[in-house]
Amino acid sequence: MELEDLLKFEWVSQETKERMGEESDAFTRLLISGTIENCGEIDKVIKKHLINWEFERLNKVDLAILRISVYSLLYQKDIHPTIIIDEAVDISKEFGTDESYKFVNAVLDNVRKTLKV
Repeated sequence: MELEDLLKFEWVSQETKERMGEESDAFTRLLISGTIENCGEIDKVIKKHLINWEFERLNKVDLAILRISVYSLLYQKDIHPTIIIDEAVDISKEFGTDESYKFVNAVLDNVRKTLKV
């Protein structure tokens, strides 16, 4: 799927679209486009912080959460890192496996420490 098509949010339910205000819509577009545009750098950061785990073995949900969160840690300096990590953990609890939240938390905390944010 092309970025332009992805940002049309045709994959989002009408009910969800109606709940999103303009600010949420703009923020979501920023997260998605920024993550995709910087995916190479983001993946390098993730790979650097995986301990005893191979990047290729990451499940798709955990990878998506990590990518968006690392994007935020790297580029959204106006958002405190603990907020980014807490949100990622909450999302991984809801959509990941039973152990996802621990894994996501550990990787993102290591990234945070390295970035000294």
